Amino acid sequence: MLHEYRDIISKLKTQNAHFAKIFEKHNALDDQIKEVEEGREHMDQAQLDTLKKEKLLLKDEAYAMILEYKKEHNL
Repeated sequence: MLHEYRDIISKLKTQNAHFAKIFEKHNALDDQIKEVEEGREHMDQAQLDTLKKEKLLLKDEAYAMILEYKKEHNL
């Protein structure tokens, strides 16, 4: 997720528990979605769509926190 911000993400994960939780949940959802899409886990399309939307919301929240960090640190 957001690989171009790898350094900021590393800092935020250690400095901000909420960011770390969001990042962890996003990655867990990403893994679960891959399992479903690759046929190792079964789920109906509505449930899968819900997971994808939740993942996107988490990414948006993390991105907003990254942008705020950049602004605060003049990066």
